[in-house]
Amino acid sequence: MSGCFDALEKPPPKQLKNIDIVFVVAVVLIDPDGRILIAQRPQGKHLAGLWEFPGGKVKTGELPEFALMRELKEELGIETRPTCFFPISFASHTYDDFHLLMPLFGCKAWRNPPRAIEHAAVKWIRPHQLFEMDMPPADAPLNDAIIRFLETA
Repeated sequence: MSGCFDALEKPPPKQLKNIDIVFVVAVVLIDPDGRILIAQRPQGKHLAGLWEFPGGKVKTGELPEFALMRELKEELGIETRPTCFFPISFASHTYDDFHLLMPLFGCKAWRNPPRAIEHAAVKWIRPHQLFEMDMPPADAPLNDAIIRFLETA
């Protein structure tokens, strides 16, 4: 919170103009042992090699939960439903050429074992291991919210 109070002592920041807002959705898959799944971005993609929460872009006219259901099937080969998702947090992060807005859901129920279809790799980790992973700037700040959520769930 101290960063907020420090910022109040400075002039207001300038609003960025003409920046694209990219709406994506992501999920924390939680297995019965309390582990979570992370996926490694493949070579040739923005932020290649970093570990992220699975998900992807929301298409025009698509609801976030339906986009997530579609993306999980495409990326991991798993089947789930919008009713299986519960909100955990969200990210709002400005990259050099766009602004990312990303709701983060949790999910404990799916069909088929997750596998790396569109990622370089996937792996199950304990929640505290999130802090050891090299993650995109939009994903890493979500780690604290995930830990807090799992501790109270």
